[in-house]
Amino acid sequence: MIELRRLRYLVAVADEGHITRAAERLGIQQPPLTRQIRLLEEELGVVLFERLPRGVRVTEAGRVVVEEARDLLARAERITETAKRAARGEQGRLAVGYTSSAAFHPFVTQQIRAFRDARPGVVLALTEDGTPELVNGLKEERLDAAFLRSTATDIAGLSLEPLLEEKMVAAVPVGHPLAGAGKVALADLAEETFVFYRRPTGPGLYDAIMAACLAAGFSPTVGQEAPRMASTLSLVASGLGVAITPASMQRMNVEGVAFVRLRGTKGLVAPLLLATRKRDRSTLVDRFRREVSAAAQALREA
Repeated sequence: MIELRRLRYLVAVADEGHITRAAERLGIQQPPLTRQIRLLEEELGVVLFERLPRGVRVTEAGRVVVEEARDLLARAERITETAKRAARGEQGRLAVGYTSSAAFHPFVTQQIRAFRDARPGVVLALTEDGTPELVNGLKEERLDAAFLRSTATDIAGLSLEPLLEEKMVAAVPVGHPLAGAGKVALADLAEETFVFYRRPTGPGLYDAIMAACLAAGFSPTVGQEAPRMASTLSLVASGLGVAITPASMQRMNVEGVAFVRLRGTKGLVAPLLLATRKRDRSTLVDRFRREVSAAAQALREA
Protein backbone atom coordinates (compact mmCIF):
# COMPACT_ATOMS: atom_id res chain seq x y z
CA MET A 1 0.00 0.00 0.00
CA ILE A 2 1.34 3.40 -0.99
CA GLU A 3 2.16 5.69 1.90
CA LEU A 4 0.44 9.08 1.97
CA ARG A 5 3.81 10.59 2.86
CA ARG A 6 5.24 9.55 -0.50
CA LEU A 7 2.20 10.96 -2.32
CA ARG A 8 2.81 14.31 -0.62
CA TYR A 9 6.43 14.18 -1.78
CA LEU A 10 5.27 13.36 -5.31
CA VAL A 11 2.87 16.34 -5.44
CA ALA A 12 5.50 18.71 -4.05
CA VAL A 13 8.07 17.71 -6.67
CA ALA A 14 5.47 17.98 -9.45
CA ASP A 15 4.44 21.45 -8.26
CA GLU A 16 8.01 22.74 -7.93
CA GLY A 17 9.50 20.96 -10.95
CA HIS A 18 12.72 20.75 -8.95
CA ILE A 19 13.85 18.25 -6.32
CA THR A 20 15.83 20.74 -4.22
CA ARG A 21 13.05 23.33 -4.09
CA ALA A 22 10.52 20.61 -3.24
CA ALA A 23 12.78 19.42 -0.41
CA GLU A 24 12.96 22.95 0.97
CA ARG A 25 9.16 23.25 0.79
CA LEU A 26 8.75 19.95 2.62
CA GLY A 27 11.40 20.75 5.21
CA ILE A 28 13.57 17.72 4.42
CA GLN A 29 16.94 17.08 2.76
CA GLN A 30 17.24 16.54 -0.99
CA PRO A 31 18.81 13.02 -0.93
CA PRO A 32 16.01 11.42 1.16
CA LEU A 33 13.40 13.04 -1.09
CA THR A 34 15.11 11.70 -4.22
CA ARG A 35 15.24 8.24 -2.65
CA GLN A 36 11.52 8.32 -1.75
CA ILE A 37 10.55 9.31 -5.30
CA ARG A 38 12.61 6.44 -6.69
CA LEU A 39 11.01 4.00 -4.26
CA LEU A 40 7.58 5.23 -5.33
CA GLU A 41 8.50 4.71 -9.01
CA GLU A 42 9.68 1.20 -8.22
CA GLU A 43 6.49 0.48 -6.27
CA LEU A 44 4.28 1.68 -9.14
CA GLY A 45 6.48 0.26 -11.88
CA VAL A 46 6.49 3.49 -13.90
CA VAL A 47 8.77 6.49 -14.39
CA LEU A 48 7.12 9.54 -12.82
CA PHE A 49 9.67 12.23 -13.67
CA GLU A 50 12.00 12.90 -16.54
CA ARG A 51 15.31 14.17 -15.15
CA LEU A 52 16.48 17.39 -16.79
CA PRO A 53 19.75 19.34 -16.43
CA ARG A 54 17.88 21.82 -14.24
CA GLY A 55 14.98 20.18 -12.48
CA VAL A 56 12.50 17.50 -13.44
CA ARG A 57 9.47 17.19 -15.72
CA VAL A 58 6.42 15.03 -15.02
CA THR A 59 5.96 12.16 -17.48
CA GLU A 60 2.58 11.24 -19.01
CA ALA A 61 2.19 8.43 -16.49
CA GLY A 62 3.35 10.80 -13.77
CA ARG A 63 0.61 13.32 -14.60
CA VAL A 64 -2.07 10.70 -14.10
CA VAL A 65 -0.55 9.56 -10.80
CA VAL A 66 -0.14 13.14 -9.56
CA GLU A 67 -3.84 13.89 -10.16
CA GLU A 68 -4.84 10.73 -8.33
CA ALA A 69 -2.44 11.63 -5.52
CA ARG A 70 -4.01 15.09 -5.16
CA ASP A 71 -7.46 13.53 -4.90
CA LEU A 72 -6.34 10.94 -2.33
CA LEU A 73 -4.58 13.54 -0.21
CA ALA A 74 -7.66 15.79 -0.27
CA ARG A 75 -9.86 12.88 0.78
CA ALA A 76 -7.45 11.97 3.57
CA GLU A 77 -7.59 15.56 4.79
CA ARG A 78 -11.39 15.47 4.77
CA ILE A 79 -11.38 12.22 6.74
CA THR A 80 -9.05 13.75 9.32
CA GLU A 81 -11.22 16.85 9.66
CA THR A 82 -14.39 14.76 9.85
CA ALA A 83 -12.90 12.68 12.66
CA LYS A 84 -11.93 15.81 14.57
CA ARG A 85 -15.38 17.35 14.08
CA ALA A 86 -17.03 14.16 15.29
CA ALA A 87 -14.80 14.12 18.37
CA ARG A 88 -15.85 17.72 19.07
CA GLY A 89 -19.52 16.84 18.67
CA GLU A 90 -19.85 18.87 15.47
CA GLN A 91 -20.53 16.03 13.07
CA GLY A 92 -22.45 12.78 13.08
CA ARG A 93 -26.05 11.66 13.56
CA LEU A 94 -28.27 12.38 16.55
CA ALA A 95 -31.60 10.56 16.91
CA VAL A 96 -34.00 12.49 19.17
CA GLY A 97 -37.46 11.34 20.21
CA TYR A 98 -40.33 13.15 21.88
CA THR A 99 -43.86 12.43 23.03
CA SER A 100 -46.74 14.04 21.15
CA SER A 101 -47.41 16.48 24.00
CA ALA A 102 -43.72 17.41 24.33
CA ALA A 103 -43.62 18.17 20.60
CA PHE A 104 -45.78 21.25 21.15
CA HIS A 105 -43.71 22.66 24.00
CA PRO A 106 -41.78 25.62 22.49
CA PHE A 107 -38.70 24.69 24.49
CA VAL A 108 -38.35 21.38 22.65
CA THR A 109 -38.53 22.87 19.16
CA GLN A 110 -36.25 25.75 20.17
CA GLN A 111 -33.54 23.42 21.48
CA ILE A 112 -33.65 21.13 18.46
CA ARG A 113 -33.41 24.10 16.11
CA ALA A 114 -30.61 25.75 18.11
CA PHE A 115 -28.55 22.56 18.11
CA ARG A 116 -29.09 22.03 14.39
CA ASP A 117 -28.23 25.64 13.50
CA ALA A 118 -25.04 25.55 15.58
CA ARG A 119 -23.91 22.27 14.00
CA PRO A 120 -24.89 22.05 10.34
CA GLY A 121 -22.70 18.96 10.03
CA VAL A 122 -24.95 16.99 12.39
CA VAL A 123 -27.85 15.02 10.93
CA LEU A 124 -30.84 15.17 13.29
CA ALA A 125 -33.31 12.29 13.04
CA LEU A 126 -36.57 13.08 14.89
CA THR A 127 -39.17 10.59 16.11
CA GLU A 128 -42.55 11.12 17.79
CA ASP A 129 -43.88 8.23 19.85
CA GLY A 130 -45.35 7.16 23.18
CA THR A 131 -43.25 7.08 26.34
CA PRO A 132 -42.75 3.28 26.45
CA GLU A 133 -41.71 3.20 22.79
CA LEU A 134 -39.25 6.06 23.30
CA VAL A 135 -37.76 4.38 26.36
CA ASN A 136 -37.32 1.15 24.40
CA GLY A 137 -35.77 3.12 21.57
CA LEU A 138 -33.16 4.49 23.96
CA LYS A 139 -32.41 1.10 25.49
CA GLU A 140 -32.08 -0.51 22.07
CA GLU A 141 -29.86 2.39 20.91
CA ARG A 142 -32.22 3.43 18.13
CA LEU A 143 -32.54 6.80 19.89
CA ASP A 144 -29.86 8.92 21.55
CA ALA A 145 -32.11 11.23 23.58
CA ALA A 146 -35.82 11.70 24.19
CA PHE A 147 -38.05 14.41 25.61
CA LEU A 148 -40.54 12.73 27.94
CA ARG A 149 -43.46 13.77 30.13
CA SER A 150 -43.27 10.93 32.60
CA THR A 151 -41.05 8.90 34.89
CA ALA A 152 -43.75 6.26 35.30
CA THR A 153 -42.02 3.61 33.22
CA ASP A 154 -39.02 1.27 33.39
CA ILE A 155 -36.03 3.58 33.04
CA ALA A 156 -33.32 1.16 34.17
CA GLY A 157 -30.05 2.12 32.52
CA LEU A 158 -31.30 5.58 31.59
CA SER A 159 -30.54 9.01 32.98
CA LEU A 160 -33.67 11.16 33.40
CA GLU A 161 -33.10 14.90 33.80
CA PRO A 162 -35.99 17.18 34.85
CA LEU A 163 -36.07 20.27 32.64
CA LEU A 164 -39.26 22.31 33.12
CA GLU A 165 -42.76 22.08 34.59
CA GLU A 166 -45.80 23.29 32.70
CA LYS A 167 -49.28 24.22 33.91
CA MET A 168 -52.26 22.12 32.85
CA VAL A 169 -55.46 23.56 31.37
CA ALA A 170 -58.95 22.22 30.66
CA ALA A 171 -59.92 21.66 27.04
CA VAL A 172 -63.68 21.86 26.46
CA PRO A 173 -65.80 21.96 23.31
CA VAL A 174 -66.62 25.40 21.97
CA GLY A 175 -70.10 26.28 23.22
CA HIS A 176 -69.59 24.43 26.51
CA PRO A 177 -70.97 26.39 29.51
CA LEU A 178 -67.43 26.71 30.91
CA ALA A 179 -65.81 27.72 27.63
CA GLY A 180 -65.92 31.43 28.44
CA ALA A 181 -64.88 31.12 32.06
CA GLY A 182 -61.64 32.80 33.08
CA LYS A 183 -60.69 30.03 35.47
CA VAL A 184 -62.44 26.92 36.76
CA ALA A 185 -61.81 24.53 39.62
CA LEU A 186 -61.22 20.93 38.72
CA ALA A 187 -64.27 20.07 40.84
CA ASP A 188 -66.39 22.06 38.36
CA LEU A 189 -65.72 19.28 35.86
CA ALA A 190 -66.88 16.48 38.17
CA GLU A 191 -70.03 15.72 36.15
CA GLU A 192 -68.28 15.82 32.80
CA THR A 193 -67.22 12.92 30.60
CA PHE A 194 -63.46 12.96 30.16
CA VAL A 195 -61.23 12.19 27.22
CA PHE A 196 -57.94 10.81 28.50
CA TYR A 197 -54.56 10.35 26.87
CA ARG A 198 -54.22 6.56 26.82
CA ARG A 199 -52.29 5.40 29.89
CA PRO A 200 -49.85 2.96 28.23
CA THR A 201 -48.80 5.80 25.92
CA GLY A 202 -48.55 8.53 28.56
CA PRO A 203 -48.64 6.95 32.03
CA GLY A 204 -47.29 10.03 33.82
CA LEU A 205 -49.93 12.49 32.63
CA TYR A 206 -52.72 9.93 32.98
CA ASP A 207 -51.84 9.16 36.61
CA ALA A 208 -51.30 12.83 37.50
CA ILE A 209 -54.70 13.88 36.13
CA MET A 210 -56.46 10.93 37.77
CA ALA A 211 -54.83 11.74 41.13
CA ALA A 212 -55.77 15.43 40.86
CA CYS A 213 -59.41 14.55 40.16
CA LEU A 214 -59.52 12.22 43.16
CA ALA A 215 -57.96 14.96 45.31
CA ALA A 216 -60.72 17.31 44.06
CA GLY A 217 -63.34 14.87 45.38
CA PHE A 218 -64.44 12.89 42.35
CA SER A 219 -63.47 9.97 40.17
CA PRO A 220 -63.57 11.07 36.53
CA THR A 221 -65.83 9.32 34.06
CA VAL A 222 -63.59 8.37 31.16
CA GLY A 223 -65.61 8.11 27.97
CA GLN A 224 -62.75 7.96 25.46
CA GLU A 225 -59.02 7.28 25.44
CA ALA A 226 -56.80 8.55 22.63
CA PRO A 227 -53.37 7.29 21.53
CA ARG A 228 -52.00 10.81 20.92
CA MET A 229 -52.57 14.17 22.55
CA ALA A 230 -53.64 15.63 19.21
CA SER A 231 -56.28 12.90 18.96
CA THR A 232 -57.49 13.83 22.45
CA LEU A 233 -58.23 17.36 21.31
CA SER A 234 -59.94 16.12 18.16
CA LEU A 235 -62.30 14.07 20.33
CA VAL A 236 -62.97 17.11 22.51
CA ALA A 237 -63.75 19.15 19.40
CA SER A 238 -66.23 16.44 18.39
CA GLY A 239 -68.11 16.99 21.67
CA LEU A 240 -67.20 13.61 23.16
CA GLY A 241 -65.93 15.07 26.42
CA VAL A 242 -63.45 17.39 28.11
CA ALA A 243 -59.73 16.88 28.67
CA ILE A 244 -56.89 18.11 30.85
CA THR A 245 -53.82 18.94 28.77
CA PRO A 246 -50.47 20.72 29.09
CA ALA A 247 -50.90 24.46 28.41
CA SER A 248 -48.61 24.27 25.37
CA MET A 249 -51.23 22.19 23.54
CA GLN A 250 -53.10 25.46 22.99
CA ARG A 251 -50.59 26.11 20.22
CA MET A 252 -52.38 23.53 18.09
CA ASN A 253 -55.32 25.93 17.61
CA VAL A 254 -57.76 23.07 17.12
CA GLU A 255 -61.02 24.34 15.73
CA GLY A 256 -63.92 23.60 18.07
CA VAL A 257 -61.82 23.50 21.26
CA ALA A 258 -61.70 26.17 23.97
CA PHE A 259 -59.04 26.16 26.69
CA VAL A 260 -59.80 27.20 30.25
CA ARG A 261 -57.27 27.81 33.01
CA LEU A 262 -57.51 25.74 36.18
CA ARG A 263 -57.34 27.00 39.76
CA GLY A 264 -56.70 25.19 42.99
CA THR A 265 -54.73 22.43 41.31
CA LYS A 266 -51.37 22.80 43.02
CA GLY A 267 -49.07 20.03 41.92
CA LEU A 268 -50.99 19.29 38.72
CA VAL A 269 -48.24 20.05 36.23
CA ALA A 270 -46.86 18.46 33.12
CA PRO A 271 -43.13 17.83 33.60
CA LEU A 272 -40.71 17.93 30.71
CA LEU A 273 -37.71 15.63 31.04
CA LEU A 274 -34.75 14.61 28.93
CA ALA A 275 -33.79 10.94 28.88
CA THR A 276 -30.43 9.59 27.72
CA ARG A 277 -28.46 6.40 28.31
CA LYS A 278 -26.28 6.45 31.43
CA ARG A 279 -23.34 4.76 29.73
CA ASP A 280 -23.48 6.65 26.45
CA ARG A 281 -20.03 8.17 25.89
CA SER A 282 -20.90 9.97 22.67
CA THR A 283 -19.56 13.53 22.60
CA LEU A 284 -22.51 14.53 20.44
CA VAL A 285 -25.09 13.22 22.91
CA ASP A 286 -23.26 14.75 25.85
CA ARG A 287 -23.21 18.16 24.16
CA PHE A 288 -26.91 17.96 23.40
CA ARG A 289 -27.72 16.97 26.99
CA ARG A 290 -25.56 19.70 28.52
CA GLU A 291 -26.87 22.45 26.24
CA VAL A 292 -30.52 21.48 26.75
CA SER A 293 -29.97 21.31 30.52
CA ALA A 294 -28.28 24.72 30.59
CA ALA A 295 -31.08 26.29 28.55
CA ALA A 296 -33.73 24.85 30.90
CA GLN A 297 -31.84 26.10 33.95
CA ALA A 298 -31.67 29.58 32.45
CA LEU A 299 -35.45 29.55 31.95
CA ARG A 300 -36.08 28.36 35.49
CA GLU A 301 -33.91 31.15 36.90
CA ALA A 302 -35.36 33.88 34.65
